[in-house]
Amino acid sequence: MKHNIMLQKEDKTIFQQNFFAEIEPIKLIDPLAETLGVVAANNEIYYYYQEIVKFAGHSCLAVSGAFMMCKIALKKLYKNETPIRGEIRVNFKGDEELNVNGPISQVVSFITGAAPNTGFKGLGGKFSRYKLLSFSKNDKPQEGITAEIDFERIDNGKKVSIAYRPNLVKKDPLMGKLLELILRGKASTEEKIMFGNLWQSGVKEVLTNAPDGVFVVNEEKK
Repeated sequence: MKHNIMLQKEDKTIFQQNFFAEIEPIKLIDPLAETLGVVAANNEIYYYYQEIVKFAGHSCLAVSGAFMMCKIALKKLYKNETPIRGEIRVNFKGDEELNVNGPISQVVSFITGAAPNTGFKGLGGKFSRYKLLSFSKNDKPQEGITAEIDFERIDNGKKVSIAYRPNLVKKDPLMGKLLELILRGKASTEEKIMFGNLWQSGVKEVLTNAPDGVFVVNEEKK
């Protein structure tokens, strides 16, 4: 039996933070999606921050930082061209357990298509995402850098490195006290909301107006 599910206006996620919807999305072209009938040829696929939040299950400095590292890197690598998903190689300094490399790598993989050894191995010798994402266990970021990623275009070898220092984003000292109350089960509804808003204020800063030094870009000169 065929079931037609009609989405109602209320059948959508209601985010508590309005700024999620205001963040400029990342757009890419995905040749594999085109080949398999997902989108028409050369039609962009848009990755909105709200979708990244749903994918990660939360919004934090790691998730927002990963989104912005991809956005910055793709703009540097492709300039006025539309980035091509699945044709980008990604390497993290440090192993997958260093700092927040693991969670950040999942977001980066979702956006760029680059995958570790669990990735899609291709179709007729094309569209492979297998082992396009890797970790350099013996090459760790410098002190003070939470994550550092090398992005490379496979077609022309152009590279850009993005270092991320979220510690430069100021935190309200009240957050620690509120979090302690929440973890102890002693926080009121108002205190829980206050903590969430303070937490997301840092995320908004990373996404819209990051302080100098939060993202450090190093383009390889050829």
